[in-house]
Amino acid sequence: MNLEYVSYRETAYFSDLICDYLEDKNSLQSFHSGFPSAENLYRQALIKKSDYSDHNRDHLSLALKNQYKGLETSLEVKKNLDLLKEKNTLTITTGHQLSLMTGPLYFIYKIITTIKITRELQEKYPDLNYVPVYWMATEDHDFEEISAFVFQGKKFKWNQQQQGAVGKIDTASLESLLSLFEKELGNGLNASSLKKLIAASYRDQKDLTAATRVFVNHLFGKFGLLIIDGDDSILKQDFAPYAREELNKNNCYSEVLNQIEKIQEEYSATYKPQVNPREINLFYLTPGARYRITQEGSIFHLEGSETSFTSEEIENELANHPERFSPNVLMRPLYQEVVLPNIAYIGGGGELAYWLELKSFFNQQKVLFPLLCLRNSALLLSEKSAKKAKQLELSVSDLFLKRNALINKKVRQISNIELDLSFLKDALEKQFDHLESLVAATDISFSGAVKAQKIKQFKGVDSLEGRLLKAQKIKLKDHVERLILLHENLFPNGSLQERVNNFTPFYLENGENLMDMLYESFDPFSYKFTLITF
Repeated sequence: MNLEYVSYRETAYFSDLICDYLEDKNSLQSFHSGFPSAENLYRQALIKKSDYSDHNRDHLSLALKNQYKGLETSLEVKKNLDLLKEKNTLTITTGHQLSLMTGPLYFIYKIITTIKITRELQEKYPDLNYVPVYWMATEDHDFEEISAFVFQGKKFKWNQQQQGAVGKIDTASLESLLSLFEKELGNGLNASSLKKLIAASYRDQKDLTAATRVFVNHLFGKFGLLIIDGDDSILKQDFAPYAREELNKNNCYSEVLNQIEKIQEEYSATYKPQVNPREINLFYLTPGARYRITQEGSIFHLEGSETSFTSEEIENELANHPERFSPNVLMRPLYQEVVLPNIAYIGGGGELAYWLELKSFFNQQKVLFPLLCLRNSALLLSEKSAKKAKQLELSVSDLFLKRNALINKKVRQISNIELDLSFLKDALEKQFDHLESLVAATDISFSGAVKAQKIKQFKGVDSLEGRLLKAQKIKLKDHVERLILLHENLFPNGSLQERVNNFTPFYLENGENLMDMLYESFDPFSYKFTLITF
């Protein structure tokens, strides 16, 4: 295995906001709790330890005990479940939707980053305990976003008609898709392991929540990862006071809007919010639906239904059935930080962008805002792909070029003729400078004609250069095709590999060692993109 690193900014695949955050720009510092270093995480842990109540810890332990009933767990998971009962135990958390077969690779990277940070903190600051947590977004209702995955360039999509929270969706309708996918896996040893895992999770479990828990527990149980489902009546009891305030005061709406304005004033006027708040940032759950709650005067409506509540009725509903109230994307972070002894959230660039909208809301709610850690990102290259890149004389920086830019650069490099006509532009520039001086000394009215001619000549050179490059691409067709095939393999559809491809092709090559390889490769506090040749 060989490792190379490149800065996130240099890849050109990450926003200025995230790059500026990682560079700890002063203009962003008031919108988070500090740079995510090991030292700052430890300081956060000391604060959270004293801030987190015994009541919430007892409820958390009870909820997890119930959620883990009947699930085969590793010694590491059992140990961490016990550790959570202790006052000096904190969590490091990541969250994600219940993506089919885990969806794109970055799902795996988020969890590995969370585990690695947890273990590095444990080694450096052993006076406290740190437990990695994966928060399942079981209450999300965007089925389309989780319903497909890409394997070897082929998209496998789950088609079904159930509505409501995705965690409740029956997995029986997956059978035909699973059978089709298993044929693609082949019959190797690692393929057999995957098929057994698919059977134990998606086939044997009644709904997507249970299936995802089994699947993720199998992949990461040896690391002690704890898996939590927020759709839990015990946990919702502790969140109910915050849900009540959201219904009555709309603080999330006002605080987030104010913070967005401050980011635009203090950081960038062109900043566009990742998520815009609603007046009420809660949903109402029923067995087959998830309704947005809206308000008109003293009446609360379930949008898309005929059901409504008076203020008194919705108060009673929340008191008697807190599990029916579901936080949206902006309230879920608050819910998470209320019920967990959490010190950091591990997320991708888009997630961290919307968390940066939330600090003033947390302050208003008197809930400690976690440190925000960018998950590790990686490009996985097989030795075969690395050999091809070497034969094509591609550097690390070359790999991250957009495809057309890469092809143009390499065609110019390997051509036996000069394709760069900038020297002609330099000569033209001097000639037109001379013409312009003549016009200034004779008749200034000719200046428009000279400028028009200059533009025409420069466009002509650009056109010739483009035609020469196009002709040379045809001449070097074999080399260009090899470049395209390699780049498409590493950057499918021009996107980062981790945002498109599923982990299963790499699992077929490496088996259980894949997770160990990623764990050993990631340096969560370096905040650099990792290239892994295996």
